[in-house]
Amino acid sequence: MTTRTLTPRILLLGSAAGLVLAVGVPLAASAHVHIDPGTASAGATETLTFAFSHGCDGSPTTALVIDIPEGVGNATPIVQGGWTISREAGADGIPTQITFTSDTPVDDGLKATLSMDVLFEESAADTSVAFPVTQTCVEGETAWTEVAEEGQDPHDLESPAPVVEVGAAAGEGDGHGDASADDEHAEEQAGADAADSAAASTEADPVARWLAAGGLVAGIAALVVVLVRGRARKS
Repeated sequence: MTTRTLTPRILLLGSAAGLVLAVGVPLAASAHVHIDPGTASAGATETLTFAFSHGCDGSPTTALVIDIPEGVGNATPIVQGGWTISREAGADGIPTQITFTSDTPVDDGLKATLSMDVLFEESAADTSVAFPVTQTCVEGETAWTEVAEEGQDPHDLESPAPVVEVGAAAGEGDGHGDASADDEHAEEQAGADAADSAAASTEADPVARWLAAGGLVAGIAALVVVLVRGRARKS
């Protein structure tokens, strides 16, 4: 009796625990600041969008403070309604920190996005560039600043910083390079097209001539037949 009574309870508790894990794990995994896109090219400017849909343990978000890391040549925040932007810059005038302050606290469970144009230096090619973010709320704050060490799984971090994987600098032969080379290619292509057209025309002319000649011969033959029949009837 005891075994039969406990078994359903154990199964019920196990099912409840499984449900909590199934729901809690995805929520915990999504509880951080996202960055899009997660890739960029060295020597190029990319529009980065920072997004979050949670507060600090449920408390509404009041501001997002984004540190501008090394490897960034410039960062220009994009103005959008509902947010006030402030910047701190270094001696070279390049922003070292950008703060987006919400005019109205963003409730937990609502998604908000903030964007800036970021120029990645060529020296950042083939590296991971992390953007530490501090999320301040009505009550408390969360520092999204952890960066995975070599061999460490980023998913194991409790408060990971948004990261951009910077690739090699765009080459001159990627379709956006030397305009004169493009013009030269266009001229060569035009010349090739003209040659193809001329060849096609040359091949088509004999056919047209034979068709015209055939039509002329057929017309003369028909005329001869009519004349012969006309004379035959008169005689």
